[in-house]
Amino acid sequence: MQEFDPRRSATRWAPRVFTAVAGLAALGLGWKLTADDASAPLAKAPLDPAALVALQHIAFASAEAQPGFERPENIEVKVRPGETLQGAVLRTGVAPEEARQVVATLQGAIDTVNIKAGMAFEAAVAQRRSQRGPARLVGLSMRTSPSSTLTVSRTFDGALRLREMEEEVRDEQQVACGEMNGSFYESVANVGGTPAVISQAAKLFSHKIDFSRDIKEGDRFCLIFDRKVTESGRTIEAGDLEYAEVKGQKFYAFDRKGENGNSQFFDETGKNIKGFLLRTPVDGARITSKFGLRRHPILGYNRAHQGVDFGAGTGTPILAAGDGVVLEARRWAGYGNWLRIRHSGQWDTGYAHISRYAKGIKPGTRVRQGQVVAYVGSTGMSSGPHLHYEVWLKGQRVNPIGAKVPQGTILAGAELASFRSQKARIDRMLAEGGAAVSNEDTPKLAAADIEKAKTSLR
Repeated sequence: MQEFDPRRSATRWAPRVFTAVAGLAALGLGWKLTADDASAPLAKAPLDPAALVALQHIAFASAEAQPGFERPENIEVKVRPGETLQGAVLRTGVAPEEARQVVATLQGAIDTVNIKAGMAFEAAVAQRRSQRGPARLVGLSMRTSPSSTLTVSRTFDGALRLREMEEEVRDEQQVACGEMNGSFYESVANVGGTPAVISQAAKLFSHKIDFSRDIKEGDRFCLIFDRKVTESGRTIEAGDLEYAEVKGQKFYAFDRKGENGNSQFFDETGKNIKGFLLRTPVDGARITSKFGLRRHPILGYNRAHQGVDFGAGTGTPILAAGDGVVLEARRWAGYGNWLRIRHSGQWDTGYAHISRYAKGIKPGTRVRQGQVVAYVGSTGMSSGPHLHYEVWLKGQRVNPIGAKVPQGTILAGAELASFRSQKARIDRMLAEGGAAVSNEDTPKLAAADIEKAKTSLR
């Protein structure tokens, strides 16, 4: 039996073997992770908004641990006309070799050769504390689509790592309510309305409201429209208008059978709000002269004014007041360039002093309500650019403001029951402050930040 010698430590092989094996296993795992990192330059993973922001700014934490460098700063860069991507990266202050490495890293994900002017990216760059030598690129973020972002960041050993972050896009309905503060366009934009939705709503209410006369500061409005939104809350596409309310007038979209899939709007009782003729054939124009006896601004004496004048700048689009066929498109004495459209039921509308006709407008052309048919001008006997608008019934001029034109259709039977069901769903959304009642996962929608909304319209 072996004797114990207190001057010599005991040899215990089991712990030593275990430690060696564990060390080798850790080393092998580390090598595998490093190898995997190098062999997979582009990684895709669904990210929540917090992870997206964290990855875009991952460079900052890494840079702070780098000796000799200041805290990194974000630099926004746009590619200039005729500039290469490498040249744009160089403008951040990094070394040419580093710029080349960044472009080489991006080659697997985008076309780095055929770069368009205006392409933008954000770079995190750290300056040297000595102020001598080039800066160090810590990270770069580039949006490649409304829902995709590429990031280039440094790993612990200084290598560049490329990641593609794809945000999930969901469909939801936005509730945008507020009060008039400025123009209708500005007011709706301030609560998240997009230009397309605002234009759709303006045309919708042109049947019932003159925005230059009927709207006052503080009047309430509310719109509901479909939109596609990313995980981080950015609206990347706005869909159709579902509901619109201004000054208590409420209109609901409803798909009627046999209407080619196009929604029509109805009031609370199921009556089609699409009037036979628009009240204002020029968006945003003000009435400068009404129907009746007046002193002619050029002739200087009183004579009948057989229409309504809308003041607007030269080139402002003129809209067809209703569906119909162009009867006349010609020069007509003091009216200058004149356009006359025949509608059903022996109704006609006339447009005078126009500067030019829209493309394709000539006698026999069919037009639809709201279609641009001409542009405001000052031709003929006119003291300035404006639209002289007339309404005719059975060959006789009538007051466009007071004319009793035919009304829209009224839903009945199964269509009315379906409409009421859809109306009830919209009403619940309004009552719940914007929660999409058909989807429990959709969060309540708050009013959009005003400055962000204004920026999106630029």
